[in-house]
Amino acid sequence: MEILNYINGEWIKPSVKEYADVINPATGQVIARTPLCSKADVDAAAKAAKEAFDGWRRTPVNDRVQYLFKLRNIMRENSDEIAKLITDECGKTFEEAKAEMVRAYENVEVACGMPHMGKGEFVEDIAPGIDEIMIRQPVGVCATIAPFNFPGMIPFWYLPYALAAGNTYIVKPSEKVPMTMQFIFKLIEQVGFPKGVVNLVNGAKETVDGILEHPAIRAITFVGSTNVAKYIYATAASHGKRVQAQGGAKNPVIILPDADMEMATKIVADSAFGCAGQRCLAVSLAVTVGESKNQFTELICDAASSRVVGYGMDSGVQMGPVINTASMQRVEQLIGLGAKEGAGVPVDGRGTKVKGYERGSFVRPTILSEVQPGSEIARTEIFGPVLSLMHVKDIDDAIKLVNSGQYGNQASLFTTSGNAARRFRYEADAGNIGINIGVAAPMAFFPFSGWKDSFFGDMHGQSTDAVEFFTQKKVVVERWPKEWTGGVSRRPATKLSLPFDAARKADSEWRHPPPKPPYSPSAPSPRPMEDPTGAPRARRPPPTGNLSPPVVKVTPQT
Repeated sequence: MEILNYINGEWIKPSVKEYADVINPATGQVIARTPLCSKADVDAAAKAAKEAFDGWRRTPVNDRVQYLFKLRNIMRENSDEIAKLITDECGKTFEEAKAEMVRAYENVEVACGMPHMGKGEFVEDIAPGIDEIMIRQPVGVCATIAPFNFPGMIPFWYLPYALAAGNTYIVKPSEKVPMTMQFIFKLIEQVGFPKGVVNLVNGAKETVDGILEHPAIRAITFVGSTNVAKYIYATAASHGKRVQAQGGAKNPVIILPDADMEMATKIVADSAFGCAGQRCLAVSLAVTVGESKNQFTELICDAASSRVVGYGMDSGVQMGPVINTASMQRVEQLIGLGAKEGAGVPVDGRGTKVKGYERGSFVRPTILSEVQPGSEIARTEIFGPVLSLMHVKDIDDAIKLVNSGQYGNQASLFTTSGNAARRFRYEADAGNIGINIGVAAPMAFFPFSGWKDSFFGDMHGQSTDAVEFFTQKKVVVERWPKEWTGGVSRRPATKLSLPFDAARKADSEWRHPPPKPPYSPSAPSPRPMEDPTGAPRARRPPPTGNLSPPVVKVTPQT
């Protein structure tokens, strides 16, 4: 597949000297080459989007969402082809890739509710004859800098909401996985959006910097590692842009003794090893509490060692490779670091070779046991199929351990106790909480939350948060009398104008209340105080003596 840019409704082959190889991580074969575009390519896309903005924002919202309805339908019709591209360039299993795109379709469906979600507010008669209105207007040109691990889904956390709200858009896919978005943009072309409304630019860091710095681009979204998220957030904000930057994670799960161990094991294994552990909601740290340690450890080790690893298009495969050789080497080095720090390795996935795919970047599911809190392996986001095990004596220590982490993307609890679940939900410092859930991925009609070093910004992706992010509020105060009234009506006194006269009188009394008499302790009370028997109560005598507050002497300590 040739990788092109899509700018102003046309496919453009960029004039670049450098390309990045796109490698099938299961086979090790080069399947495409990504052009590493310059800031000039970003400028062309931004100018096209800016020129298209005025016409698109003036398109009625009901008409704008018709394009999204059509896009959702055409993507569903091509779902298998999209999923196969995700499997080939990203390494997921075919079923994981199809499930990824279901979430993309759901976001398009929710964004089609923009005629309702984009409504403003109105208050009549904030003063006589004066009304106040809050309306939402689009921000302008917006952009997404997408990651490699969900090449089809993550742009749709943002893109449909921005378009439905009247913005124009630029997508920059990861240079590791450009094929999925290349194909989706061919579907976008079939939908027939006006020229310049949706644009695609490929590239790496120079392309990203071009997006961050371009004056026409008003809002930027990003998903990736925490270090890069901080850079994106700081750089874009310094150029006056709205930013939301999703960072890394180290997601813990607590296993209480009363949990259904077989169910918990299956769900935790799917979370930790699904998508080869390359997702920001993957469980990477399991904390057993009290008597749950031995049983859960035995079950999770069995689940890890029995998982079928291979090429995602082959039947029966449960887990694919990590994204490339560099990632495989990093994961294996971190497993070695954990062992060096004293962790056990009861299931070791290093050195994996899959028959027929010997050049693939495979790491089998790995278990690190007895990981110590505060160790480097306990703090580091591995982003691979590695589950670390810790043990604490009670739920108090477990929650303290969860909240001591740098990240706050997700935390989960497995239990049959409603009381424990409610306490965990209330006290855990994470944006997404799972109760007997391994991947607490919000549905499209909820925001994708994230706390601490897992997120930088205010508004998140999806749902009403996306509406807030891609619109700006304008407040209008309106007066429509024929004459200047000073806040009240001057119409002739008729039956219809009586309410205005009453308002004028009330306004005058409110602005000019009668003066209050000076306070006197001996003055009679306006309402005599009586006890239940009807007898007058004794009046408290006025205070006498020194009424100044006592002086407290503080002797400084040496």
